Amino acid sequence: MKRILTGIQSTGTPHLGNILGVMIPSIDLSNQNSKFSSFIFVADLHSLTKIKDFDVIRNNTYQIAAAWLAFGLNTEKSIFYRQSDVSEVTELAWYLNCFFPFQRLTLAHSFKKKRENHEKINVGLFTYPILMAADILLYNAEIIPVGKDQLQHVEIARYIANRFNQRIGKKIFVSPESFIQQEAMSIIGTDGEKMSKSKKNCIDIFSSDEILRKQIMNIHTDNKSLKEKKNPDKDSIMSLYKLLAPIDRVEEMRKKYIEGGYGYLDAKIALYECIIKKFSVERKNFFSLIKKKSLLDRILSSGAQKAKYIAKDRLNKIRKNLKLNPSS
Repeated sequence: MKRILTGIQSTGTPHLGNILGVMIPSIDLSNQNSKFSSFIFVADLHSLTKIKDFDVIRNNTYQIAAAWLAFGLNTEKSIFYRQSDVSEVTELAWYLNCFFPFQRLTLAHSFKKKRENHEKINVGLFTYPILMAADILLYNAEIIPVGKDQLQHVEIARYIANRFNQRIGKKIFVSPESFIQQEAMSIIGTDGEKMSKSKKNCIDIFSSDEILRKQIMNIHTDNKSLKEKKNPDKDSIMSLYKLLAPIDRVEEMRKKYIEGGYGYLDAKIALYECIIKKFSVERKNFFSLIKKKSLLDRILSSGAQKAKYIAKDRLNKIRKNLKLNPSS
């Protein structure tokens, strides 16, 4: 049985890009296919590279957990946990750090981008790919659903697995493979760039109707008038609409764009109504779950116990191969 692993940082409520690119594909794989066992976690340790307020991280963790459950994650068929509840991952990350060349890590996109922008960089951000590799390799996960921006990190995990196996002289890690939902590889944000919390260009389906509508109304468009013909293939509204709406509705909007006499305001309203209708059940579930933090804690703690049982056994095997005593 192949293992799937994916996580979302607790830096805020999952946006539409997270949902379409990672959450829905992961839930589908987990719930519908008995050939896979799934590890799905809230990456609160990773979020420390960006957020230093632990109360904010804790609240964001609840938001992430509620979103996964609202979309129907079956916790009987998957192991759903909070990253910080399984301390074995940080021990493994240290071992991996010591086997990975410094110069190669300086090529990581997340680090290079921050350095080029002259932003302050903490050690956690620099070694972020190593902790992600530990998340994956601790459970010998083989399939990693990720967004396009995380592809390099999975490649780093593959490099580490192969390098570690060669150094030890036996195969103790499998090489993970990225899994990407092709049609959702790069979800467009309200500014026309890739949707990202850091860019503040997200569409948050779990916000109030008023805020959600405002976010959609802020989607960047060109200056073409109502009467002018428009290009549906170079438009952010259309890019999002075709990921969410039925095919016949998408074709109908395309036709209106090409013929002219159809404004961007009308298109934005159509997108808003599509999101409200498509995710009505999930929104209702989320708003109910977020009020039940004790329930979310119990679900995450139960998943952590299962994850920790597997993690401890795996880590002891790794420690044995490193000539270290097993943990008690």
